Amino acid sequence: MASRPFRVALSASFQSADGSPVYPSFDLSPLTDNADIEMFYLPAADPVSSRDLEDADALILLSERFTADSIPTSGRLALVARFGVGYDSVDVDACTASNIAVTITPDGVRRPVAVSILTLMLALSGKLMIKDQLTRRGPGGFNARSEHMGVGLAGLTLGSVGIGNIGAEMFRVAQPLDMRFIACDPHVDNNTASALGVELVDLNALFTRADVLAINCPLTDETRHLVNAERLAQMKPSAYLINTARGPVVDQVALTQALTNGKLAGAGLDVFEHEPPDANDPLLALDNVIVTPHALCWTDQCFAGIGASAIASVLDVMAGNRPRGLLNQR
Repeated sequence: MASRPFRVALSASFQSADGSPVYPSFDLSPLTDNADIEMFYLPAADPVSSRDLEDADALILLSERFTADSIPTSGRLALVARFGVGYDSVDVDACTASNIAVTITPDGVRRPVAVSILTLMLALSGKLMIKDQLTRRGPGGFNARSEHMGVGLAGLTLGSVGIGNIGAEMFRVAQPLDMRFIACDPHVDNNTASALGVELVDLNALFTRADVLAINCPLTDETRHLVNAERLAQMKPSAYLINTARGPVVDQVALTQALTNGKLAGAGLDVFEHEPPDANDPLLALDNVIVTPHALCWTDQCFAGIGASAIASVLDVMAGNRPRGLLNQR
């Protein structure tokens, strides 16, 4: 009797209305070319429906949520492979209780997100968006360029909330800019930080000293609204805040007030408290904010790397091996 195929589900957001893949750079051939694997797309549902996963061995999950109610009763599902590194959309505890492995893809996002942070930092300090607008206004705007001088970064302090996978890469990529590096991370020792040229400081020092402050921590109960009105008030009026991690780490109302009142020079945001943000959100009307739709790191190389990492974890589980990027280790 032939063994059953290993069935791999992809969440609905990977498939366009005409049935074609939304992201061609996500190479599915390791799944589709394997005779022992059956790949299929789930119907649209958020959270993912348990009924659609009864016969699945693994799920590659993009933007949809996976809750306790998403766990099928068959007991067959062995893996939820999160396409990315944020896992607040997955009930990890429920998966652990049901012996379902949860993986993320740190290798695929490390460099793309670090480069995204650098992109926002350079755009903010160089007044890129304002100068783009000036140029489009013709001679009048062009002649106003002297009123919008940029800020040189050499000698300024780049800070990070978190110095893990992405935070460490951010500091590596920023090395040629001749900035000072500081970070707060209770899970990192001085030797690791020193190897990156980073001084470990407490949160108060981080917020008061940073000229550019990047958020590089996951969203947890402890980090929700970690950046609040009190901490924003500690920052220099000339400082910039950058968040490419998770929106709710920052109190967006407090941030909007700080930017409106001139308590902060600017912000670069790829993530928001509520996504997508309301078109009438006052934050979006500010000219000292650069916003992108939780997709700044999305490039062909990024999705190729994330996809390869997610598929590798699927193949690990299929072979009975410990998958890479495992979150719920026991």
